[in-house]
Parts: sequence; C-alpha cells; structure tokens
Amino acid sequence: MSELSHVDNEGRARMVDVSAKDDTTRIAVAAGELRTTAEVVALVRADNMPKADVLSTARIAGIAGAKKTSELIPLCHQLALSSVRVEFGFTGTAITIEATAKTKGPTGVEMEALTAVAVAGLTLHDMVKAVDPAATLTDVRLLTKEGGKHGHWERPATPEQPETTIPQQDDENASAGAVAGEEFSEDTEPEFDAVERSAVVLVSSTGVAAGTRVDTTGPVLVEWLADLGFSVRGPLVYADDDIEYGLADALRFEPALVISTGGTGASPTDATPEATLALLERELPGVAEAIRQRGTAKFPLAALSRGVAGLAGRSVIVNLPGSPGGVEDGIAVLEPLLDHLLAQVAGGGSHDNG
Repeated sequence: MSELSHVDNEGRARMVDVSAKDDTTRIAVAAGELRTTAEVVALVRADNMPKADVLSTARIAGIAGAKKTSELIPLCHQLALSSVRVEFGFTGTAITIEATAKTKGPTGVEMEALTAVAVAGLTLHDMVKAVDPAATLTDVRLLTKEGGKHGHWERPATPEQPETTIPQQDDENASAGAVAGEEFSEDTEPEFDAVERSAVVLVSSTGVAAGTRVDTTGPVLVEWLADLGFSVRGPLVYADDDIEYGLADALRFEPALVISTGGTGASPTDATPEATLALLERELPGVAEAIRQRGTAKFPLAALSRGVAGLAGRSVIVNLPGSPGGVEDGIAVLEPLLDHLLAQVAGGGSHDNG
C-alpha cells in the first residue's frame, strides 16, 4: 500500500525533500463548480449582478490564490509558476471553474491548480451571495497532471462525471461551455510530450454550452481518436459566439490535431470558419473540400458547410459540420490521411504524393 509522503517514520508531518528530483515541465488541471440558481447564472452571464464584473474578479482571485498556495497549504513548496489560467463555463444552474497551472521544476503544481479553483469559487460565492446566499462550491477536483517520473495522470471518468475518453496508456479533460480566461505566462513550451500524438475535440454549440441540447458529435470524435491511439482532450464545448476562445484554448497545449464540430453553416451565429482562418498559417483546401464532397453526395445541403482546414504552427485544424452525419463524413475522409498528414507536418513522412 502507498504511504503518505508528508508523514515521517514517527508519524509527524514533514515537508518532502525534492532537491534530488529533476526539473521537468509540470502541468495540472483542476475543476469545480458553484451550484446556484438559474437567475444567478443569467445575471452573471449578462454581467448584471449587484457586484459587477463577477468573472473577471473571480479569475484574478484564482490566479492570485495559485501564487499564494505555499502560504495557505503549510507543506507545499514555493514554486515559480510560469502560467496560471482560470476559465469559467455555465450550465443551467451552475458556474463551472477550470484552472490550469504550469511550472518547470522538481515538484508538481496540483495544489496550485486546486487552490486556484477553490479561491475563484469562493470569490464567485462572495459576488453572488446577495442574490443566492445558498450557492454551494462543490466538486473541487484534480482532472489531469503532467510531468515528473510518473508522466501523465488523468482522473478516471465516471458515468456521472465524464471527463475524457483516452487509450489506456495516454491523456486529458473536458470543460462544458468554457469561456477563455486571462493568464499570466512567461513560458511557451509545448504542454504535451512530443512523442505523443495529441488531439483536441472542440464543439461549437450555444445549445450544448447552455445545457439545453445533448452533444451528439464531440463524444463520437473523442472515441474515434482514442481508438486511433491519440491522447485526446475534450470535448471542449463553447457557445458559437465564443468559438474564437475555444480555438485558442484548444491550441494552448500545441496538439498535433484539433477537430472542431459545429458553427460551419450560413447562420449569422456560425463563426467557426472565420475564427479558424484567423489562426491558420497555411490552408489545406483539399481536405475541407473532400469532406464537403462526401457529404454532398448523400445530402445536398452539406454543400452549405463552410468548414476549413489548415495548419496553425504544427497543429492541424479541421472544421467539421455539427451533425452526426457530417462528423461521420469527416471521419471517413480523415482516417486514411491522418498518419501521412501529421508525419509531414512534424517534419517527416513521404512527400511522393503530397
């Protein structure tokens, strides 16, 4: 049985000596939620609370809390944090919180991420208590951690609390309706090990983000990519108006592949192609057109999809329609291409046919 690391042989609390450990990039993601009323959620989203600018205040508090972790938790080490990010999302009766902390050093940043969530959540409570004094901060938990000799760890998914579907040996998280947060950062190193094939699934749907619709596409893509051996993060769900933040969130760990679903049509709120084009350095028009053609052969209205594909750095981004059929078409086109495409983007692979 594993022993408690912060207890010595005589049962006394101790601070672990980490001086012999190697410095490695450490990342931790934690989450929680403030359960409240639908009225409060609506007021916060509209920035209409008596104490204004609720989310910005809670975000700054969460970042400050992470930086003060060693003063709050007595046996934690002082860390030189290189990045802390706090994000919020919404369900019908809750505000969700996700915090990501990063450092390069001999010990992990799990407590910093958890403290950021807790302090941000308590600040949210302070900001909404005039309307709902019964609001409850709950489910503060670690989702994933990276770095050190143990590499990647991810919280096991449960039916009540689905996280990310991954292959047995691999990677990471889900955040419903997340809205991108501010961060302080002096580090631009990749967040995933370069030998891993990492992917992010991003869903653009205002209904799914608000909890009024069921996501019928994101989980399908996550399962497919996991079966192909990818380390998958997601599905990350963003409202249509927030998709630019979703793409920025998806790219922050520099994954090999980002697949979005939804927001590609002609509706005034469909903004995924525009948000994607703003990030692309090179387009892959043939990929997007092949997906469109496959869909149009069965369903003429598939021609209305404006999805694009291309490269942002060494990350491949592909937009798929927001329907199960559109995702099915995308999978059929992408599966035979992915290995060759990703190998070329990474600097390898044959160029005979591309």
